[in-house]
Amino acid sequence: MNVAEKFRQISSQDFASMGVEHVAYVRPTLVNGVAAFAIHAADGTQIGIAPNRDVAFAAVVQHELEPVSLQ
Repeated sequence: MNVAEKFRQISSQDFASMGVEHVAYVRPTLVNGVAAFAIHAADGTQIGIAPNRDVAFAAVVQHELEPVSLQ
């Protein structure tokens, strides 16, 4: 079985949990009507809020995660 076939057999729950311990994504949001950036674990769980993108990325890196930006 090749790698592509193995990936096709992964359950959606297992796929969603991939990278949870290594990746965090950052996306723009509003908090009380003020622009901010939400930080989420790879599974979608919100783990933080930052006032701007640079601070959000710095927080992710500080916690030894790989930041990914979503827009």
